[in-house]
Amino acid sequence: MLKILEELCLLSGVSGNEGAVRDYIISRIDGFCDWRIDSLGSIIAAKQGKKRAIKKLLVSSHMDEVGFIVTGVNEAGLLLFSAVGGVDARVVLGRSVLVGPGKLTGVIGTKAVHMQSADERETAVPMDSLYIDIGAKDKEDALSHVALGDRVSFQPLYQPFGSGLIRGKALDDRIGCAMMIELIRSELEYDTVFTFVVQEEVGLRGARTASYTVDPEIAIVLEATTAADLPDVSGEKQVCKLGNGPVVSFMDRSTSYDNGLYQKAFSLAKENGIPCQTKTMIAGGNDAGAIHVSRGGVRTLAVSAPCRYIHSPVCVVKESDLLHMAELVKLLVRDFAGGKDE
Repeated sequence: MLKILEELCLLSGVSGNEGAVRDYIISRIDGFCDWRIDSLGSIIAAKQGKKRAIKKLLVSSHMDEVGFIVTGVNEAGLLLFSAVGGVDARVVLGRSVLVGPGKLTGVIGTKAVHMQSADERETAVPMDSLYIDIGAKDKEDALSHVALGDRVSFQPLYQPFGSGLIRGKALDDRIGCAMMIELIRSELEYDTVFTFVVQEEVGLRGARTASYTVDPEIAIVLEATTAADLPDVSGEKQVCKLGNGPVVSFMDRSTSYDNGLYQKAFSLAKENGIPCQTKTMIAGGNDAGAIHVSRGGVRTLAVSAPCRYIHSPVCVVKESDLLHMAELVKLLVRDFAGGKDE
């Protein structure tokens, strides 16, 4: 699973341009399930188990990542851009990026610090004051290499470091994709449907259409969620902690999760010696926000990996959390599809 995760993190898939990620996933699941691509570009994969499901289960994660989109080019050949998804302007300046289908190397810049006013030096540079430098000599040269609407991703990265940690780009939500690929390639007890969806970072769009198509009774959303376990953050504001296992949420800003499924997750974790934690703040959201209100309603649970510096060029997770999450999710898939959801 970790090898698959590495390969996924080295791909670019900014919302609305998930093709490279989709192609890779198809190459790994083809022959292990029946799959198709819906009109928005999400993958819907039906995996046959040893038995027919008692309850129709959907497991879902999103393929897209936050990034940028080219909106203009100035006379100097510098690219103007806007954020795609929730990107904090404070983590953008000076970063290396890949631009467009040609994966041109670029650097995000702004005017030199000694040319800034005192107020400008004390605040984050707003996104509309930044540009991407691709080394073009002028506007005409830049437009011969890029086009308006080209997506821009952070420089790919995946690297184990420290004491069992992993740092990488787009761990949100290539973690979920990697786990689903492994489940599809394994032998499952019951039939299960999987969706690898598009455009989560810009409004849960792929999940909304894919879940309507699947029409499940129960859904498990696999995600990454903010861990603020840092020295200057205390108590419940840490949200969750690296090393304490997967995160099972009771509520966030888009979903109040099914209480029976929530309790079942913690019960299974305890029975099998799997560390597990919940979020200590009602914050964030994910594809569950669209899935749980699809059609007549879907009982939904979210299981997430705690992740520092989410939506930045370098996210950080703990390997043991990912392995424990995969172990718990496999148990949940078996029990929920088998009707043992209470």
